[in-house]
Amino acid sequence: MMLLFKKPIEERTGGSVPVYLNVYDLTAINGYAYWFGLGVFHSGVQVHGVEYAFGAHERSTTGIFEGVPKQCDGFRFRKTVLVGKTDMKPTEVRALMDELAQSYKGNAYNLITKNCNHFCNDACVKLTGNSIPNWVNRLARIVTLNSTRIRHHNRIEDKVVTMETKKELTNESTKTPSSDSTSSPSSAVCRGRTRTRRAPPPCSPLPSHSLSSSS
Repeated sequence: MMLLFKKPIEERTGGSVPVYLNVYDLTAINGYAYWFGLGVFHSGVQVHGVEYAFGAHERSTTGIFEGVPKQCDGFRFRKTVLVGKTDMKPTEVRALMDELAQSYKGNAYNLITKNCNHFCNDACVKLTGNSIPNWVNRLARIVTLNSTRIRHHNRIEDKVVTMETKKELTNESTKTPSSDSTSSPSSAVCRGRTRTRRAPPPCSPLPSHSLSSSS
């Protein structure tokens, strides 16, 4: 029996069909943050008159959905960016979405590491060979970078604490007294007494009558 494996769709460069990125505001504060290169955005990829996007749900099925361009419910449309062009036909684009669906399941959605902008970037790279603009997903990258730095800093602190603990244990082991010095003070005193020599008693004086008799 022959097993047929589906060949992954490779990146395309060039073509005649435009590929757009439709960007939406997630919050009203984007009206100010946008001009500082920040903001929280939703995005979708428009190709062949259909907009593809990625969203969250609790099931392990695909989170990719399609809709009318520039009219994603729940978001306010901001702008369209021409990412590039592709030579894929509509059936090939749908096949690409089926391939991306294996990675972009609804219950795999993460606002920082796997959101709608990550999906759009992967789709645009496959369609055109070009990435989406950096500012669209900049906030997620900033949070990811800071989280990585914090984890790295914590690992360094753990190593320092471990090294200090080992050093203290080593110092304590070198300070342990030897068996000679661990003998009790009483035994040392006893040994000192055994070595002390007592002075001989004084000689008793001869009786006075013996002196007179000798004379």
